[in-house]
Amino acid sequence: MTKKFRESRIWRTVRITVQRRFNLNSDKADEGEVITSITKSSEFKGANLWTLIFAIFIASIGLNVNSTAVIIGAMLISPLMGPIMGIGLGMGISDFDLLKKGSRNLLIATMISIATSTLYFLITPLHDAQSELLARTTPSVWDVFIAFLGGLAGIVAATRQEKSNVIPGVAIATALMPPLCTAGYGLANGNLLYFAGALYLYFINSIFICLSTFLIVRFLRFRKRHFEDKKYERKVSRYILLITVITVTPSVYLAYRIVDKSIFENNARNFVRDAFNFNNTQVVSRNFLYQPKQREINLLLIGAELADTAIARIRAIMPQYHLYNTQLVVRQGLNAKQEIDFSQIKASILEDVFRQDSSRQVNVPVTTPPPPPDLTGELKVLFPNCQYYAASPMVFRRSDSSNTDTCMVVMAGFSRKIKPAEKIKVQNWLKTRLSVDSVKLVIQ
Repeated sequence: MTKKFRESRIWRTVRITVQRRFNLNSDKADEGEVITSITKSSEFKGANLWTLIFAIFIASIGLNVNSTAVIIGAMLISPLMGPIMGIGLGMGISDFDLLKKGSRNLLIATMISIATSTLYFLITPLHDAQSELLARTTPSVWDVFIAFLGGLAGIVAATRQEKSNVIPGVAIATALMPPLCTAGYGLANGNLLYFAGALYLYFINSIFICLSTFLIVRFLRFRKRHFEDKKYERKVSRYILLITVITVTPSVYLAYRIVDKSIFENNARNFVRDAFNFNNTQVVSRNFLYQPKQREINLLLIGAELADTAIARIRAIMPQYHLYNTQLVVRQGLNAKQEIDFSQIKASILEDVFRQDSSRQVNVPVTTPPPPPDLTGELKVLFPNCQYYAASPMVFRRSDSSNTDTCMVVMAGFSRKIKPAEKIKVQNWLKTRLSVDSVKLVIQ
């Protein structure tokens, strides 16, 4: 037996083994049964409609009280996957009636879901945006991957003879319900940024599930629908092709934008970590702005001020981190209007506290509280006029005793003067979000 023959035999064995292991046709269900099942799940009336409404209420409550378990439960009973997979199947088998039915029912389900969640958030006494809700306002590249891979898993499971728990798992992973509830929250509270961001995430999830369904249906070579009237068949084929192009084109653009944004933010984080590593100067707040024609890194520094030449040298190394056409904005010390920056005040307070503590030389054990979380992103979403923010737990000693008090000092700058009622709202939100008894809010 020659060496060449042995190698060809080994490769043939490997190929046969791989084909047998990864063959999707081995346990595929009857095509008619698959089409009937998906068509039936695409319908929204009767039990399906009431199930959707109840699931929306449950998901809204979960987002409102920040309960992950409740949100997962709502996604498990949600029937939203049906019409999305119906659209993908309709495109895959050139069934224009199924395509229209899926699109119509998806639109109805979306409108009912937003209306239901809006009604809930109008009547609920809890109006603060929790972290679970905020997470559904800005899609990331991982949402694209999850929706696409989840859609692949979902349609593969739907075409099997034996049904499994894959479909409920896909419903949880792709998270179609929470964005719709977040959109309702945005409408109920007049926050169009929440509404638009949540619908954007919902659109991404839907379009990539639909696209993955179309790809698997074509991979499994489902028989396309044939018509007696060839002229009508050509017309339907043109419509299907047009809808497929309309579906695929924005998905490619959205994926590119989200991936590009994620790469930019990762490069920006690495740049800030490496370039602003000083002993006497620290970055207390960072904000990355990504737009198609504008990219900006906005930093707030405390401690020793950096010279203009040092900042210029830092800007010069930005191309090393692939930060081309990116503006670096550094704020420190006094701003252009010669107004005292909040970071300067914070540094002065800290220096004064430590100076008084050292001068008294009282050996009273003080437990330093853990640093508060970075809420810059949440603050800018909740209060768009907020320009910068910093928080630090301060330990104060009473002048008449050796007792100490700890207070959370928060300093924030707004682009316009805020009303007392707004200040109270910001202060109450900070107390809840930081889980502290009292907050001293200094508005710049």
